Amino acid sequence: MDLLIREATSEDTILIADLTRHSWANKVAANSSGHREAADHVAEDLQHGGAFILLRGETPAGSVRWIPLDTESDVWEIRRMGIAPAFRGERLSQHLMEALIHRAQAADVRELRLAVRHDQARLVDLYAAFGFEIAPELEYTRANPLDAPPIVMRRMMRH
Repeated sequence: MDLLIREATSEDTILIADLTRHSWANKVAANSSGHREAADHVAEDLQHGGAFILLRGETPAGSVRWIPLDTESDVWEIRRMGIAPAFRGERLSQHLMEALIHRAQAADVRELRLAVRHDQARLVDLYAAFGFEIAPELEYTRANPLDAPPIVMRRMMRH
């Protein structure tokens, strides 16, 4: 398998926004803000955090972003992971998650957090395989107030 994961740059904002919308189409509920992802929002995430783009050969196949919490810079929130439909079933999200975990370790991050939409609860097991645990005491900072609260998960990186 010819895979490459590279860190995103400011020139990748349109690509990441397109990848997010494409990855979420017909996969995530229509009211998700991921369907309206815009390059300026991606640029803001990149300015404060970062992103990886996964390439299969020369073709962008997926992406994931992270951003430190405003109140705790050593806690990163994982955002908008997605794999394009043509590449699903190849376990490519695993490569993105592993790259992000390694990046967090190198940055001495204390904790990773993510949110799983209430209607995507099957993803809880995927993230649990990477050491994430459900954290009902946490609230997702970017929750859609018009939707049911997501399932918040965390992975402690150091003790």
